[in-house]
Amino acid sequence: MFRILFLTPEIPGNTGNAIRLAAITGSELHLVEPLGFSLEDSKLRRAGLDYHDLAVLRVHSSLEDAWRALTPRNVYAFTSEGDKTHVDIRYEPGDVLLFGRESTGLPEDVKNAPEITARVRLPMLPTLRSLNLANSASIAVYEGWRQHGFEGAKL
Repeated sequence: MFRILFLTPEIPGNTGNAIRLAAITGSELHLVEPLGFSLEDSKLRRAGLDYHDLAVLRVHSSLEDAWRALTPRNVYAFTSEGDKTHVDIRYEPGDVLLFGRESTGLPEDVKNAPEITARVRLPMLPTLRSLNLANSASIAVYEGWRQHGFEGAKL
């Protein structure tokens, strides 16, 4: 359905949860190195449960390699500085949902890269900084999937 792209993720549990999300929703998960953990990490495995073999997971050695593999699709960069909210976007199958690393988010040059279709934010209270990476990806994927009537899902 959608392609989730994590730029240099740091926390294995978040990526494990995203593996599970990808498997359950028919999405793909793409990771850009360097990763802050090994794909064999027990926390990643535990968070992903037994969904690892059911998910499409690809690792890219650089963002440029990811761009080559994923564009020319729409690329939505999720950032607290987004111009639109996640419900303002009309998602299409194959769209790329880009998320930054847990500690720093997306770098300025990535947020402004020519590959970016739009910068998107998830609403939150103004006094708080950010939402968990895996939760953010889940909200975005499920909004896109909802827009398509949860195509292929058991309802």
